[in-house]
Amino acid sequence: MSERETIEKVKEKQGIFSKIQNFFTLGYGTKEDLRELDRKLRDLYYVDLRDMRHVWEDLYLAAMDAGVAKSRDYKKVIQVLDRVTEKVRHADYGYAGLWDRKGHIRENELARVFNFDREFSSDLDGLKAAVSKARSEVEAENWTAVSGEVKNVKSLLLAFEDKWTEREKQFRPLDM
Repeated sequence: MSERETIEKVKEKQGIFSKIQNFFTLGYGTKEDLRELDRKLRDLYYVDLRDMRHVWEDLYLAAMDAGVAKSRDYKKVIQVLDRVTEKVRHADYGYAGLWDRKGHIRENELARVFNFDREFSSDLDGLKAAVSKARSEVEAENWTAVSGEVKNVKSLLLAFEDKWTEREKQFRPLDM
């Protein structure tokens, strides 16, 4: 979905108060609605990542009890999950001060970031599926398959983190 389509969809859902606010504040209500939608989406991602961490802790403990958690990858997954979870939770949400030297955040940039954030749902679904597969392998005590799944989860998490790092460029492109 393009930025313009996202903005128009948000404007269609606005009530009369938001439309009046948009008229007098030159679109401030739409910006607030976009920020709020993006915050809700990131909150959902945060909850999913936090839940994955709890599942992964159980997997790590089961592997330690079985004596196969000698690999540092189990612990590395927990560390990366913590880091990514906090990046998602405390992500920039598009406010810029009146005298901000970096420039103001406009509706198009907010819509672009919202669209960018929506694309993370498929990455998160893939990550959840990989954690679920690792969990089923641990429950079956198939430890040879688990080590491959641990590495897969770690690589998916690192790719998710790299993509999340690109998010800042969506707010403030490098063009002059």
